Amino acid sequence: MAKAWQRPFVNVFRHCRVGEWRRCSREGDVAAVTDKSLRCAVYRIRDAPSAGGYIQLPGTSMQSLGLTGHYLYVLFRPLPGKHFIIQLDVATKDGQVVRMSFSNLFKEFKSTATWLQFPLICGAGAATKGGTRVGASDARWTCLQLDLRNILLVYVNRRYGHLKSVKLCASLLVKSLYTSDLCFDPTLTVAEAQRARLRVTPVPREMAFPVPEDESWYDHYVHIRFPSDSSEASPGPVQESRSPPEADFLGRVPRLLPHPGASSSAAQDGAPSAGPIAPCQAPSVPRPLPEVSLFCEPSEVPTGSEPSAPAHARHKHAAGNGDDVSAPKPTVEPAVRGDVAVHKPFGGKQSKQEVALAKHPFQKRSFLPDPILRLKGVVGFGGHSTKWALWTKDGSAVVYPCHAVVVVLRTDTREQRCLLGHTDKVSALALDGDNVLLASAQARPSSMLRLWDFGTGACLSLFRSPAHTLCSLSFSRGGALLCGVGKDRQGRTVVVAWGTAQVGRGGEPVLLAKTHTGVDIQAFEVAFFDETRMASCGQGSVRLWRLRGGQLRSCPVDLGEHRVLELTDLAFGPAHDGHMLYVCGRSGHILEIDHQHMAVRHARRLLPVWTPGSPVSQKQTFGSGPGISISSLSTSQATCAVGSEDGYLRLWPLDFSSVLLEAEHEGPVTWVRVSPDGLRVLSATSLGHLGFLDVPSREYRVLVRSHTAPVLALATECSHGQLATVSQDHTVRVWDLATLQQLHDLRSPEEAPCTVAFHPTRPALFCGFSSGAVRSFSLESAEVLAAHRCHQGPVTGLAASPDGSLLFSSCSSGTLAQYHCAATQCRVLRVAANVVCRDAHPTPNALVLSGDSHLLAFVGPSKYVVTVMNAASLEEPAGCARQPLTALPQLLRVDVRALDLASARLASAVALCFGPGPPGHLLVSTSSSTVVVLDSTSGRVVRELPAVHSGACPSLALSRDARFLLTAADRAIKLWDYPTQACPGCQVYIGHSEPVRAVAFAPDQQRLLSVGDAIFLWDILGPLERSPPGSAGDSPGAPPTCEASPDARQLEDVVSGAHGLPRQQVPKPSQASPLQLGVCAGLLRDDDGAFSWSDEEGPSEESHIPEGLRQGSSLPVLVKEASGAGDGVWGSPGDPRGLSMHPHPHGWPSAQGTRKAQVCPSARPDCYKHFVARYKTSSLPKSASVSRGSAERLLLKAVMGYNGNGRANVVWKPDTGFFAYTSGCLVVVEDLHSGAQQHWLGHPEEISTLALSHDAQVLASASGCGSTASCCQIRIWNVPGGSCRQLISYHSTAVQALAFSPDDELLVTLGDYGDRTLALWSMATCELLSATCLPEPVHGVAFNPWDAGELACVGQCAVTLWLLRGPNASLQGRREPLPEELGAGELTSLCYGAAPLLYCGSNAGQVCVWDTSASRCFLAWEADDGEIGVLLCSGTRLVSGSNTRRLRLWAVGAVPELRCKDSRARSSSVFMERELTLDGAVVSAVFHDTMDMGVVGTTAGTLWYVSWVEGSSTRLISGHRSKVNEVVFSPSASHWATCSDDGSVRVWSLASMELLIQFQVLNQSCLCLAWSPASCARPEQQQVAAGYSDGTLRVFSISRIAMELKMHPHRAALTAIAYSADGQTILSGDKDGLVAVSRPRTGMTFRVLSDHRGALISTVQSRSKEVVERIPLPFFAVSLSLSPGARLVAVGFAGGGAGVGDPRPSACLDAAPCHLPTERVLRLVDCESGTMQDFAGHDDLVQLCRFAPSARLLFSAAHSEILVWEVAGPWAAGGASGSGPLLG
Repeated sequence: MAKAWQRPFVNVFRHCRVGEWRRCSREGDVAAVTDKSLRCAVYRIRDAPSAGGYIQLPGTSMQSLGLTGHYLYVLFRPLPGKHFIIQLDVATKDGQVVRMSFSNLFKEFKSTATWLQFPLICGAGAATKGGTRVGASDARWTCLQLDLRNILLVYVNRRYGHLKSVKLCASLLVKSLYTSDLCFDPTLTVAEAQRARLRVTPVPREMAFPVPEDESWYDHYVHIRFPSDSSEASPGPVQESRSPPEADFLGRVPRLLPHPGASSSAAQDGAPSAGPIAPCQAPSVPRPLPEVSLFCEPSEVPTGSEPSAPAHARHKHAAGNGDDVSAPKPTVEPAVRGDVAVHKPFGGKQSKQEVALAKHPFQKRSFLPDPILRLKGVVGFGGHSTKWALWTKDGSAVVYPCHAVVVVLRTDTREQRCLLGHTDKVSALALDGDNVLLASAQARPSSMLRLWDFGTGACLSLFRSPAHTLCSLSFSRGGALLCGVGKDRQGRTVVVAWGTAQVGRGGEPVLLAKTHTGVDIQAFEVAFFDETRMASCGQGSVRLWRLRGGQLRSCPVDLGEHRVLELTDLAFGPAHDGHMLYVCGRSGHILEIDHQHMAVRHARRLLPVWTPGSPVSQKQTFGSGPGISISSLSTSQATCAVGSEDGYLRLWPLDFSSVLLEAEHEGPVTWVRVSPDGLRVLSATSLGHLGFLDVPSREYRVLVRSHTAPVLALATECSHGQLATVSQDHTVRVWDLATLQQLHDLRSPEEAPCTVAFHPTRPALFCGFSSGAVRSFSLESAEVLAAHRCHQGPVTGLAASPDGSLLFSSCSSGTLAQYHCAATQCRVLRVAANVVCRDAHPTPNALVLSGDSHLLAFVGPSKYVVTVMNAASLEEPAGCARQPLTALPQLLRVDVRALDLASARLASAVALCFGPGPPGHLLVSTSSSTVVVLDSTSGRVVRELPAVHSGACPSLALSRDARFLLTAADRAIKLWDYPTQACPGCQVYIGHSEPVRAVAFAPDQQRLLSVGDAIFLWDILGPLERSPPGSAGDSPGAPPTCEASPDARQLEDVVSGAHGLPRQQVPKPSQASPLQLGVCAGLLRDDDGAFSWSDEEGPSEESHIPEGLRQGSSLPVLVKEASGAGDGVWGSPGDPRGLSMHPHPHGWPSAQGTRKAQVCPSARPDCYKHFVARYKTSSLPKSASVSRGSAERLLLKAVMGYNGNGRANVVWKPDTGFFAYTSGCLVVVEDLHSGAQQHWLGHPEEISTLALSHDAQVLASASGCGSTASCCQIRIWNVPGGSCRQLISYHSTAVQALAFSPDDELLVTLGDYGDRTLALWSMATCELLSATCLPEPVHGVAFNPWDAGELACVGQCAVTLWLLRGPNASLQGRREPLPEELGAGELTSLCYGAAPLLYCGSNAGQVCVWDTSASRCFLAWEADDGEIGVLLCSGTRLVSGSNTRRLRLWAVGAVPELRCKDSRARSSSVFMERELTLDGAVVSAVFHDTMDMGVVGTTAGTLWYVSWVEGSSTRLISGHRSKVNEVVFSPSASHWATCSDDGSVRVWSLASMELLIQFQVLNQSCLCLAWSPASCARPEQQQVAAGYSDGTLRVFSISRIAMELKMHPHRAALTAIAYSADGQTILSGDKDGLVAVSRPRTGMTFRVLSDHRGALISTVQSRSKEVVERIPLPFFAVSLSLSPGARLVAVGFAGGGAGVGDPRPSACLDAAPCHLPTERVLRLVDCESGTMQDFAGHDDLVQLCRFAPSARLLFSAAHSEILVWEVAGPWAAGGASGSGPLLG
């Protein structure tokens, strides 16, 4: 949002004080002159552009204007016959700077990813005057209007951030520059617009050009608006908007011509090309230029004003999309009917994706009826609190909040009426005595109140309270006065009174009075007998209030000895002499207060009743013993109802002589209200139950049961119409869809349920838990049928086949399990490891089955891949072509990154859904807000729905007749008209106050469900379901429409009351048949009747693999037969372990020695700081050289790139110059001055982190565990000698962090989320001193630099401070939670400052400061917009780095003084000194002690040298962030080039190995590369040809550093490319087998060869000589390179088949038996002797190897890592001037 001071416009010259030249700079002939036509001072720049005359705003490139206006207005006049340049630097939302240049010097439009060049024609030749053509000598003043936001969106597909700088170069006159969000019409003044009553925005006076009387503005001036309306709407050339009638349009847009001079955008191929920008035209009648806004506000019909609410008061979901949009004026929300959900069809406010789609000729259309959904009912109660529920006047209905929905429930019919409109949880309710007005307040944003017409459900008024949060509302009996109590922003109690008498008559509420008070208020009520009197109670106080003369005044009641009581609720009641005020407290006291005399008349206390056999020998007296804590009370004419925390509702007479009735609840009672007739008592509990006690019949009826935490997943059952939900409250509940009543309640206190599924044909329920267990429950007998522990992580997916024969489950550790569930006792069939995505979170759409039960789909093995399998056999069905794979055989594997090429980020699969068949479609929701429809057999993209939501869609569902597609994201759901192919319409619905976790259609297809904060049931108002021809629903065997049986629809149990004493017969709410998770009634039997069970960690020794499955090639399958071996029965004998691990009271359990305790695996934390190793399928080398000795043929010379996937994996000691970082499994030690490298080898896997001792003598490095090792390796290196001193291991999965103690005597190691252990080592003996298991993932650890006996860890919502005790340095921890003011979140980084300060960064961008001596957090501030992953502190400066790519320097010198101020500490004392934006998320940083300079690593694989003094960042180390696909060399052997999946082409120096040039194409992968040969006509103009995944071919000029040509010869991805020997022809091959022959000089493709159609083209060779020798190789290879001279062959292995994700097939060059190595080695073969030698160094399969033309260097690549080897000895002889033939 633009800053307020920038509205309505900003004069940039005045803002920069042009003329003083302090905030701006000038060069050359720049002078202030007076222009006669404008009659004002202007600035003249008279030098030629080449001479360097310019004005620059601001003065230096390190500064920024920071102007956010969407439009830039440049008022200038070009000098006759001269050239000029206007240069703008514009920053995008993601921090990218794009330079725009406008000049009459340019001939054509050109662009790159960060540079746009537009030809600008104005003045000369553009107009005629009096029949005479205006020449160059008569240039006119011009208003150049640039829509910066639209230019960025159209040409580089980025969102506009702000204007960074402007540079005006000669030769021109300039009056000034202006920025604004408004689209001004320069031809009109304010007075003219007012006289003509035109609805336009006239130009401000200081921007206006003077126009002589009775003359046209266009006779004297020129207006150029770019882009024009037509260019915004069409991808074609920029057209004239309104040029003067006498003007000529000088030139059209040059199309892509077939010659090297043709030009196009390398950044965004879909952007429209641009031609010369021409002047705008004078209309015959002055009227405004139409503005095309990218973020249009919806047109709304106001039903009430909101004078006190600012523009941003409206929540983002009120308009139906996810973008936060601020209007320049207060917004008014429309009225909302109570039975219709708030929705917004397309055509209103649009997101950026929707706007981009709107530019196509097909517009999104809404579908009828509108609205098509109606909220029928919700399941839930409370949300913000469980203390608000009200009776209606006649007692027939109850009004209560369900999160953001206000529900009116009839007690007799259970019908619900829902009032929608709130965008957050409702915090208070009030209903007037006549049931005319209903008031509701929401928690955020700042206490918005709604007044409803209770009869119709219409919202009469929406306004904001002066209080920041409202906790109580109370109406007067007549409804003319509304009072509210809350807190202001400083935490003070506020009491507010509004007059509401005119609201029902079309008026607005009037603020009558507001006052602050220092007393605590827990309850507030307006007296029913006098609306000017009120009462309040709280901690130790009862106050009586009165409204008089526009002021609220209060007087305290003298409580005497009761002034220390904590009072919770009050109520006015009758008395024999008037009215009495009853007040209750947590001590059990009930005070009767005479409000007229302001005195306590009676004080009573409720005490527990003594029963025989209790340890109390005698009954407690009135003043002794603990009382019953009372939370609420309510009175009628004769009784008083009391609710207490012991779970009882008690009904007393007003003299409190004896209990009349009492009802026991399952949890503490939080709210009671007596109906107006006194016959019913409403009660609510903290467990989310709402019910009432019927006094005459002494029966208790439950109205509502609800989850007390967000609902995670749902499942529906067809035959009985049931719904099952799982929640974070550790319960699984089954509901009746017809009555919305709870049927079953399954509780699991020790472990959390994650997923749920019904058995399609039996009354059974399956549930997956966080412990990895999968259990089946009988809904008839309410017992556990079976339990399986096949998983080691939380269960993320659970699905049963529609025919009821199979069940599938997946977990976060990547395991997929298949069960046979046709019988009552289900058994495990197969378990496959490393198949499902490891990063997955529990979701109902993670694992899906097709309607015919034949296909299974899931996300895996990575989040970028969707796999489809045969559900029965987990293999390919018959008839499918079998391909070699390294994982479980599958039918189809689709890489979603290639499906959404328009996204700026790599798209990953989020949710899946099968469509009804035939045809068999699979719907895939991606992280780029796109739903892709795939053919489930071929993987072909059938259709695509872009911009489904503003964020990723975690859940989707398709109706059985394929008429509706239901999607959910954030707090909104969308219903799409799915059959419409071109831009289907949709309707958006809100109501949830928290993100929607899952959606589904009800079994009858006439309703749909959405769950999140509560369960929402929606009615579909459209026509009945229709089955598509041939679909399952059209077949005779299709399941009929379900109806719930009478048994399933029965109401809650009704318990009768008693005649005697209170506790003899107590009415209790029904238990709803809970299932106790205890020991199974009997053991599971196998088919032969034998009992069997085994350890849950793996298969038993008796289990065996069938022969049919043993024939597969290294399938990661654990097979379990019908005997049940390996199926651990939960709770069975022989399994003494519990479901969870409890922490030690004074610290977590520690383990002495090297034996590690077992911990339950947890899901990967949702923060980038946590290290996750890149997924690999290769194995470690069994034997290989490490290239150290002099006899080796290859010596490792250089490592190109830095591993941006590591965390804290760079170390630097400025005093000694030691500098080291990691690349793959190597530690690279580099001399920053000479660039020489040392390579420390030994780690088998990717190195996660490094740590350097304080004396810089010892380096510790850690790598993850591989397939052959059970523990991670931690190597201790001797820095001076470069040797490994010790190898230690303890952690099981990966090491998250390392840290040395201040005296370097101890080393602490921290395991990742799968390990969750903390270990302490002695550096003298390298022995493990102590270790402890952590209950949750921890992200960082640090020693206190001032105390070697203290260290700290940060994790979920807490800081843990550890102390080292005793001679063995045992760990004792103390966990300190985050203050409530900071909210729930994760602490992701930490560093110590001046003693005793500890700085911690969070995933919400906050930095909080802790006083470790007092264990408290005393200061916090918003340091960034994203997660802070790096914190460093030294002296008075703090450096923070985040995933927003920002690096910030903070001045924290005042923080130690703030520690003493406690709660008065303010974050304003901390300020930011500097800020830098890098190329990726910051993962590593190390700085000098002065914090002036340092080295920073990013996820982009770049190491930056940062100088805060200069405010600059210099690239030190750079590499590819994605897989390297090709390495080529220049003919002169002086340079080499690489290409990668990240879309970049990089050119390097062969001598220095420095990066020289980088060409970047967004949203594409560069798959192949070729360097032009030396035989070209102009050898000095070297070119590189690159092939991309979209079928395009681009030619880059090395000398010009520009793209010369772009062609599109293929429809499929290019996989091979080569130049002809003369360089005049380019041959390119694609993955479909087509070979194209093109001319780079003309850009034409003149021949296409289809001989290889259907087979991927892996290599294209064009040689002037024939190959005369065939070299046999006895193994499979993915990459081969023959050295010049044919002496050596380098080989990279492919394993048992092509590498994962590699399109090139392996090839065996000999008929001999082939070895199938999967080792990560580079093999060198001597062609003469036949000897072979393997070399280690890569951490993955070597997919590429290339000899340099000199034959002295060999380049090998594994994923993004490039190693350069030096060929030693005589093997380097025989080099040729050109590169040798490449065989692969």
